[in-house]
Amino acid sequence: MAADDRVPIDLDGYVRRSRTGPCFVCAMLAGDPEYAHEIVYDDDTFVAFLSRYPTLYGYVLVAPREHLEHAIRDFDEAGYLRLQSVLYRVARAVESVVGGERTYLLSLGSQQGNAHLHWHVAPLPPGVPYERQQFHALMMSDGVIPWSPRQAAELAGRLRRALATPEGENPGPAL
Repeated sequence: MAADDRVPIDLDGYVRRSRTGPCFVCAMLAGDPEYAHEIVYDDDTFVAFLSRYPTLYGYVLVAPREHLEHAIRDFDEAGYLRLQSVLYRVARAVESVVGGERTYLLSLGSQQGNAHLHWHVAPLPPGVPYERQQFHALMMSDGVIPWSPRQAAELAGRLRRALATPEGENPGPAL
């Protein structure tokens, strides 16, 4: 799916839900079907799942299972480094499955909406014109990628298999 194959989203509804609804990560982890996502990684501390509103094919979110809200203050150094290790593994799996010119990694949200700390892993496909890259590529105001639950489940399965593959099989450059 190309980044320009997007369909409109009810952005006002999304904002209202993220600001007044339950925490979407906690609701998903509690099994609320209204907040279901395709999970690609889960351990006793962190979870990674497909974005429900992807603007790029392969868009994954990584979050601590515990409801934490600040990327620095809510972790000690060891905990933060464990999170970064999971983020790295998930991003490597995303790249191995969907490729991309660049993988964007960022934490968004605030106390005003989507407060549960989470990182975005967003693979930019090759060939996207520069003016449609970076924040423009992430903006839901330009729509989201349309996909069926079957397509999401298939991609999630591929990502789970990639995450189960030993890291050493695709080491990439050592920097």
